Amino acid sequence: MSQTTNSQDISELITLANGVLKQLQAWLPPAPPPVDWNARAFRWRKRGTAHGWLDAIAHPHRITLEDLQHIERQKTVIERNTLHFVQGKPANHVLMTGSRGTGKSSLVKAMLAQFGDQGLRLIEVDKADLGDLADIVDCVADRPERFIVFCDDLSFEEGESGYKALKSVLDGSAAATGDNVLIYATSNRRHLMPEYMNENLQAKHQPDGEVHPGETVEEKISLSERFGLWLSFYPFRQDDYLDIVAHWLRELGCSEASITEARTEALQWTLERGSRSGRVAWHFARDWAARHA
Repeated sequence: MSQTTNSQDISELITLANGVLKQLQAWLPPAPPPVDWNARAFRWRKRGTAHGWLDAIAHPHRITLEDLQHIERQKTVIERNTLHFVQGKPANHVLMTGSRGTGKSSLVKAMLAQFGDQGLRLIEVDKADLGDLADIVDCVADRPERFIVFCDDLSFEEGESGYKALKSVLDGSAAATGDNVLIYATSNRRHLMPEYMNENLQAKHQPDGEVHPGETVEEKISLSERFGLWLSFYPFRQDDYLDIVAHWLRELGCSEASITEARTEALQWTLERGSRSGRVAWHFARDWAARHA
């Protein structure tokens, strides 16, 4: 009788334990999937998990260097730097700043199209996940491919944790960043941080006329200075904008007569949008082609 009772107690405990485990499994996040190293582009995902993972992008945005007009110097510099990187030569982290819609992000994506066959890979990282940069570097450290970690529209507010993580990976951490990783970032702020008038009051004016910026200003400048290459982008002139419109209209199958006819409306489009940029030109071309092609 005692043996039967013990068996029943053990059976009930096992049943209870299984129920508890099922409840815990319902609350715990799923295990991250294995990395598909055959992919050419990835996003760093978290989704509430303690550890992130590289999520393959099935259909990366394809844009070529020929699609990017009137940024010839910027194309030359970043193409040369990326080529050196793919070839295993010394290369620099890149910070691209300037006017919105002028091709900063597209230029990074064009590098994947240009050098993907030579082993280049792209990893997109949201600003909120920059604290995981060290984990990303460790994740790809033993891979033969060359990885560009891409941070788009990057800027920081006071006290954000990703600021120090990025600073450490760029230069200054005890563990060296692998030679198969570069960081390419775009921003509308050259120094990536907000700058305030009262910070200028911290500057010390010496008797010999030398000015020493305050420590706050120095801290903000120190991050952007860790990028070896700075590329600036500027608003397009009217003729440049119209050239870009014409390029995209041709790509979308419009005739030369239709392209000429579109010029006036293309300029009106920029007045409504308040800027002349490659992005605005692309949006107009899509609208025009849908109505006239």
